[in-house]
Amino acid sequence: MTTESARPGPPATSPSIVLLTLAHRVESELGAALSPLGLTVSRLGLLGHIAGVPGASFSDLARMSGITVQSVHTAVKALAGAGLVRDGKARAGSASTLELTPEGARLMGEAMKAVEDVDERLFGPDADPIQRRIADTVRAAFAELSAGPPDGELSAGLLDGTKNGEHSAGPPDGTKDAELSPSPPDGTTG
Repeated sequence: MTTESARPGPPATSPSIVLLTLAHRVESELGAALSPLGLTVSRLGLLGHIAGVPGASFSDLARMSGITVQSVHTAVKALAGAGLVRDGKARAGSASTLELTPEGARLMGEAMKAVEDVDERLFGPDADPIQRRIADTVRAAFAELSAGPPDGELSAGLLDGTKNGEHSAGPPDGTKDAELSPSPPDGTTG
């Protein structure tokens, strides 16, 4: 009598798990590349939002970053203290007009070079073929978006956790996501 051992097949591939695993690797690589510049991934993101969305309110920055307005105020205060951003209308009762300082713009340029290096390592010609295909898919999707959304669809929510342009108070799971909060300038954790 022979008994065949019933081996289970490979597990189903979950895009969520694959992307989450890759995201952890990307965040780790970016964190290591940005560290010598005194930046974190979240601080780079906030600098990018300030540079890329002139006139963004603290609420806008919180929504785009997936953190609370209070966390944005704290982070902007730290960035201003480091000489990277300034508020052109820093008066009580008036809307802020945040902008990068020349030092902030210089550091942003250096950080983007570090991002390009990480992109090349993780998604360039010598990278894992699956990772290259993921990068190609992401680039193609955003190229289509920059050409204009089909049939008037809004799709800006992909990166800020909203759906069809709705506003969100934080990440889609409702957490405050402490990992996105910037580190204090002295390197301690909050």
